[in-house]
Amino acid sequence: MIMITKAWRCAAVCFAVLSFSSLVQAGEADVIEARVDQNSAGAYEYNVTVQHADEGWNHYADKWEVIDDQGTVLATRVLAHPHVNEQPFTRGLSGVKLPGKMATVTVRAHDSVHGYGGRTMTIDLP
Repeated sequence: MIMITKAWRCAAVCFAVLSFSSLVQAGEADVIEARVDQNSAGAYEYNVTVQHADEGWNHYADKWEVIDDQGTVLATRVLAHPHVNEQPFTRGLSGVKLPGKMATVTVRAHDSVHGYGGRTMTIDLP
């Protein structure tokens, strides 16, 4: 009887650990579309579509970023509120000046619980 109890406890602990680890790995914010245009002054305008299962103020996609191939953040669009009933959603950022000459940038999204880790998009600059 004691061995069954220990085995059951072990199984319960293993199940809890596996359940928690899958919860932690789920729900990252994904970039599902990204467009960039350059204006006559040489600055860039980004329109980025993010998908995330926003749950309210405690868990939502809270920003997206433009980064270079070294991971340096070039621009950030802060998302000021949850988009619970608006999924996916698109937000823009204009007037972005980039240092030097670049051929591509990557756009990544961030959420308030998981941070980074969802789908990113690398886009060609015009």
